[in-house]
Amino acid sequence: MTRHLMSAAVVGVLVLGATAARADLSNNVIGSFRGQVVVSKDELPEGKNDADTIKKIKAAALTELVGEPAGDVTAWHFHYTAFLSRTGATSLKMEFVIDGRLAADKQLEGVDPKSSVLSGDITIDEDEGLAKGKKYSVELVAGGNNVVAKQTVLFK
Repeated sequence: MTRHLMSAAVVGVLVLGATAARADLSNNVIGSFRGQVVVSKDELPEGKNDADTIKKIKAAALTELVGEPAGDVTAWHFHYTAFLSRTGATSLKMEFVIDGRLAADKQLEGVDPKSSVLSGDITIDEDEGLAKGKKYSVELVAGGNNVVAKQTVLFK
């Protein structure tokens, strides 16, 4: 499969990948992470109570992602859970920003405008604009420049 076709396949997955998060997250847990994107290997863990859930989410959160070879380039795959600071959008853009400039982005369609938590899986590679060894601000943007969640991640 060529890199161009592989990228198109990834984009197809991403369009379907944005889903409202589990209904079992309490307002207290959601409020603790409002405005943040939690990057993890898998879906977020549940705890016995709010304090335990918050502790487990913090433990699962990654600040570094190790890429894997994908042909001639490095690719990164991760799960995200975004705790949106503002609702109402039916689509969002996940932007990868470095030194104030946009390096790459992914469109997220089918967003529930009433949900304050969004989760899904992302795969992105060097051909899409990221560079190995760089730290990016991963930002979910609604309607132009309204950042509704963000997190800084080192892509190794």
